[in-house]
Amino acid sequence: MQKSLKKYFAIFALPTVIAFMIAFVIPFIMGIYLSFTEFTVITNTDFVGLENYIKIFTVDDSFMNALWFTTKFTIVSIVTVNVFAFGLALMLSRGIKGTNLFRSVFFMPNLIGGIVLGYIWNLLINGVLGIFDVDITYKAAYGFWGLVVLTNWQMIGYMMIIYVAGLQNVPSDVLEAANIDGASAPQRLFKVTIPMVMPSITICTFLTLSSSFKLFDQNLALTAGAPGMETSMLAMDIYNTFYLRMGFEGVAQAKAVVFFVLVALIAYIQLRITRSKEVES
Repeated sequence: MQKSLKKYFAIFALPTVIAFMIAFVIPFIMGIYLSFTEFTVITNTDFVGLENYIKIFTVDDSFMNALWFTTKFTIVSIVTVNVFAFGLALMLSRGIKGTNLFRSVFFMPNLIGGIVLGYIWNLLINGVLGIFDVDITYKAAYGFWGLVVLTNWQMIGYMMIIYVAGLQNVPSDVLEAANIDGASAPQRLFKVTIPMVMPSITICTFLTLSSSFKLFDQNLALTAGAPGMETSMLAMDIYNTFYLRMGFEGVAQAKAVVFFVLVALIAYIQLRITRSKEVES
């Protein structure tokens, strides 16, 4: 069997490799090249070196505003989503009646498309704010916390499932030993349970971080960057720069490259930090 797998591995892997090259690697390399050019169509480019990257931090201040807004949103989302998801996972891992039903209900929001979810929450939030004769675009703070609530509602159930799987793998004899030794419930939680589920925390933190940084559909549907593009996140800022500002296509492409590097670097640091806290079960 092993010999057969090795013999035909290339044949079975080839379609996936080709699709990956066409859909990701080639466009990624072309995108990097275009970030050093000025263009309106891909077949008509003028090489400008680092000019587009310089414009990001000098001529165009929208990128830094979007970066600051996205960073604040990501930090708040990582904390709130994971704290609430872990709390729910703890409650639903105690064998209470109807656990499977609750897990399904909490997971369901994750199945709704981002653009639909954004419009739904736009209606709900504006319905509440309408009592005070304002809407979600009245202040940037309203849009910020609206996005936080939307993200929590969508992602908590998904992260909860991952935490439940991690909690189920915590050895019961370790918890019993800690209980016999006189450890209190908070001590068992912080000294035993959390260190044992660090692999799940690593996964959930990574997924929350990457999803929050790359948020676009919900941002477009909920606020569309209003008021005054103050609630525009990085993905939306890149989109607006490319499609709504003539002559800034190269700048938008440079923003996309910087965006990729930032997310990859931050995610790598996060993975290194959280993995270093993992312990053997």
